[in-house]
Amino acid sequence: MTRHIHITRLLDRGRFNDRILRQLGWAMAFIAGAINAGGFLAVYRYTSHVSGVVSGMADAWATGEIGVGLSLLVMLCSFIGGAMHSTWLILWARRQRLRGGYGVSMMEEALLLLVFGLLGAGLSLHKGLFTPPTVMLLCFIMGMHNTIVTKLSGGLLRSTHMTGIATDIGIELAKMSYYNHERNPRVAAVRSNHKKFRVYALILLAFFLGGVVGALGFKHLGFGFTLPLALFLFLLGLRPAWYDVRLRWRWWRGRWASRRARAAAQGGRSAS
Repeated sequence: MTRHIHITRLLDRGRFNDRILRQLGWAMAFIAGAINAGGFLAVYRYTSHVSGVVSGMADAWATGEIGVGLSLLVMLCSFIGGAMHSTWLILWARRQRLRGGYGVSMMEEALLLLVFGLLGAGLSLHKGLFTPPTVMLLCFIMGMHNTIVTKLSGGLLRSTHMTGIATDIGIELAKMSYYNHERNPRVAAVRSNHKKFRVYALILLAFFLGGVVGALGFKHLGFGFTLPLALFLFLLGLRPAWYDVRLRWRWWRGRWASRRARAAAQGGRSAS
């Protein structure tokens, strides 16, 4: 089995030289940017910005705005809940000897995106009623979204956490600009990882472009724009899930054939 096939079907085996992993990271960052932009247009909050949520919660409680602090706490718990749920699906799939647990998580997230579209459509009619569940659902989706790429890459990549991505870009730029003017055999020379830098830069660019496309899509098409986003995400998760279905079908068909062969052999011995 080639390395190209390995990374698309195995969990926690990510490396920067895996083309499929890099493509999945860019695609998921693009979708995250679009969802984040759509969430801001819907509820005026960037639901992937957990650092801002925690800082706002601290400020609210310090100034005595307990209601605001509790609402931000709910957002934080929803994000954590989404991350827990996605991880649970991946771990469950691994225990069941399935290789596409992250694909199932992506397909479920696509369905939740459609629910977000329905809730967003209801915001125009009953804003006070639909705003809290919409915010909670968006945070839950973002928690799932970030966890998928994180688990698949073994913690190398993030799809919503651009603070970490920007930090890693800065680290690699510092290594690129550092001049090793003296050679010391006891101290390793500073070397940059150009492949890592390209991956992080493209993920940041994909998140930005996703935000632009998402803002324009939700602005001109409304919450119906969740349909192409959900379809794109569903198709990304369908391949690994379909691989498991085919693998289990072959296993079941082979087991059934072997049972029939044993039964026929036993019938032949009894007849003789």
